[in-house]
Amino acid sequence: MERLSEKKFRNDFVTRFEGDDSGDRTPRHTPGMLYSKAEPTPVPEPKLLAWSKELAADLELADPKKEDIDILAGNRLTKSMYPYAACYAGHQFGNWAGQLGDGRAITLGEIHSQKGRFELQLKGAGPTAYSRRADGRAVLRSSVREYLISEAMYFLGVPTTRALSLVSTGEKVLRDMFYNGNAEYEPGAITTRVAPSFLRFGNFEALAAQKDRKKLQKLVDWTIAEFYPHIKGEDPVLTWFEEVVLKTANLMVEWQRVGFVHGVMNTDNMSILGLTIDYGPFSFLDDYDHNFTPNTTDLPGRRYAFGNQPSIAYWNLGKLANAISILFDDLEPLEEALNSYEEIFWNAYYGMMGKKLGLDKVTLEDKELITQFEKVLSSLQPDMTLFYRLLVEVSLEEKDFVHHFSSSFYRELNTPERGDLKDLMENYIKRISKNSIPRKLSAKIMNRNNPRIILRNYLLHQAIEDLEKGDNKRFLRLQEAMKVPYAAEGFDELVQKRPEWATNKAGCSMLSCSS
Repeated sequence: MERLSEKKFRNDFVTRFEGDDSGDRTPRHTPGMLYSKAEPTPVPEPKLLAWSKELAADLELADPKKEDIDILAGNRLTKSMYPYAACYAGHQFGNWAGQLGDGRAITLGEIHSQKGRFELQLKGAGPTAYSRRADGRAVLRSSVREYLISEAMYFLGVPTTRALSLVSTGEKVLRDMFYNGNAEYEPGAITTRVAPSFLRFGNFEALAAQKDRKKLQKLVDWTIAEFYPHIKGEDPVLTWFEEVVLKTANLMVEWQRVGFVHGVMNTDNMSILGLTIDYGPFSFLDDYDHNFTPNTTDLPGRRYAFGNQPSIAYWNLGKLANAISILFDDLEPLEEALNSYEEIFWNAYYGMMGKKLGLDKVTLEDKELITQFEKVLSSLQPDMTLFYRLLVEVSLEEKDFVHHFSSSFYRELNTPERGDLKDLMENYIKRISKNSIPRKLSAKIMNRNNPRIILRNYLLHQAIEDLEKGDNKRFLRLQEAMKVPYAAEGFDELVQKRPEWATNKAGCSMLSCSS
C-alpha cells in the first residue's frame, strides 16, 4: 500500500492526444483539442468526511494523511500528475448542445494497480475552460449524493463509476437549487471520482461534429486498445460498437432491476464502458411509476422517466453510431449493430425478471406473466423495493394478498385493484409451484436480485441536513448500509417506504440538474 501523495501517476490520455497545455481556464471553445490543462483551485479548510476503504484497497492506497487530503481537496499536486478537463460535446434533452466538456471535474491522471487502470477525477475543484458561466465548484448536498450513490450502485452490482473520497472545503458556494431565482450559499465539497475511463459518447460526437475523421479514428483505436484489447480482426470498430451496444443494453436492464432513475441521460452522460456516470438528480423508485422522473428540468416532457430509459439509451446509441459513421464506407453493418439493441435488451430483461420472480427459466407464457406484473404494479404503484422483497415471502398457500403486501402500499386499494392483485398472485403461485428448483433456492435467487436496502432520496436528504449541522451519524449509517443492500436483516430503520412528509419536499422527490 502507498499513500496517494507517493503514487506514481500516468498520463496516457494527455500524452497521446492533442490538448490545450496553456493552463488558461477562461471559458472558451477549444476546437481540435481533446482536453485543456486545468489546475485545481485551492480551498481554505479541507476536511475529510468520507473515504472508501474498499476502493482504496483496489487502488492499493493507504489511509490518507494531511498531504493526501490536500490532494483530494485540490490544494496540492504531485510531479507525476497532469490535471486536465476533457472536451466533449453532446445531445441534451434531445437537442444538439455543441461543445460541453468537464465544467467542474478535473482529472489528475491514472493509477495502475493489480486491479487495473483507474482515472482519478476531482469534482468541484474549481473552474476549467469548459465551465462556461459556472464556478466549477460543487456543494456538500450534491457531493454527498454522488459519493454515496456511487458506492451504493457498486455494491448493488450495477456497473458504475466509483467514489474514493468526500472532502468539505470550508467555503460557501452560491447555488440556485431549482433555477427559480432563490439562490443561497451552501457549504462546498469535493468528491474524488474513479473509473477506468470517463470517456463518454460525447467525446466522439465532438470530433465528428468537427468532421475530424483522423482524430476520431485515433480516439476510437485508442479506446479499443486500452479498454477492449480482446477485439481483433478486420473490422474492430464495428465489433467495438457492437460491444458498446451490449454493455449499454445490459446497463439499462440493471437500472430497471433495482428501480434506478438517472434523470439526465444526455449523450454526454453516457459512458463508453457501459458504466453509470454523472450522478445528478437521480433517484430510486419509491412507488412503482414508469412516468417518474426526479429531474425538475425534465418536466413536463419526462423524457428521462424510469420507463423511458431503455429507449433513450437506444436513441443515444444512435447518436454515437452517427458520430462514428464517418469511419465506415458501408453503413449497413453499423445499422444492423445498432438495431440489435432491442433484441439484446429484451432477452436480458426477461432473464433479469425471471430472477426477480425466482423462476427456474423464462418461457413464452412466463413473458406474459412478467407483462402482467408490469401492468398490475404500474396500476397499484406499491413501493417497488418492499414489494419484491415481500414477494420472496409469499407462501404457496397464501390467500390474503392485500394484507401480505400492505406495508408496501402508499394508499388503500379499491375493489378492482384488490382483484387485480389477487389474479396476479394466483397466477404467480401457480407458476412458481411448477418450478424445477426447490422454493428455498428460488427464494435465494430472488433475494440476490431484489435489494432490501436502497439509497432513498429522503434518507439522503436527512443525512445531508445533519451533515450541514455538523452531525455525521446518519451519513455514516447510510455509508455502512449501502455495502449490504441484499442483507436479510439489519438497518431496519432504512427499510421503510417513503414517509408522507417527503412526498413533495424539495430534495426528497424532485431535484434539479445542479443536484
